Amino acid sequence: MTIRVLIVDDQHLVRAGLRMLCQTDDGLEVVGEAATGADAVRLAEQLSPDVVLMDLRMPGMDGIRATATILAARPAIRVLALTTFDDDDHLYPALAAGACGFLVKDASPADLLHGIHRAASGDHPFSPEVLRRVVDSALAARTVATPVEHAPPRGLTTREAEVLALVAEGLANADIAARLHLGVTTVKTHIANLMAKTGATNRVQLAVLGVRGR
Repeated sequence: MTIRVLIVDDQHLVRAGLRMLCQTDDGLEVVGEAATGADAVRLAEQLSPDVVLMDLRMPGMDGIRATATILAARPAIRVLALTTFDDDDHLYPALAAGACGFLVKDASPADLLHGIHRAASGDHPFSPEVLRRVVDSALAARTVATPVEHAPPRGLTTREAEVLALVAEGLANADIAARLHLGVTTVKTHIANLMAKTGATNRVQLAVLGVRGR
């Protein structure tokens, strides 16, 4: 099934580059482009994309407000935030608004395309360096609420504990599967079980738990 993508960025060259990149993947179809948050909201309503590539820094309605507005109307849409190395201030608000993951804008083309596919499949793609910054800041400022204060709960299986540790390292599901010699579907099942056991609602909370438990 073709993944329908909406590209949102206030810079024309960035939008053009992302469109050209998506066009190299037969599994992706760019259904629209938006230069503002307001246009993103309007086009998301009109076009019903599967994935929105959302810039966070835009004049007027920024990507955080646009994400929250889009998901309030169409919660099935997956919003994948595009960030820069110096954009830490937007990470937590975007997560709270419902972004399913964060990728850095200068990620490799393969990583960007893989991230779009992961987002569409229900995964939570994070560039490893971004996830590490989010987790480190959360531990320092306690900004991301987690169900436990210092350590993962008891009752995890050995395999679940291994998966949790690798989530804390920022590994994607496919990378965890390769590291542990498991199928990707099995890894997804372990992560779902971890979220159920810990009360975590996203991958960042799981990663924080994994770091605290070391």
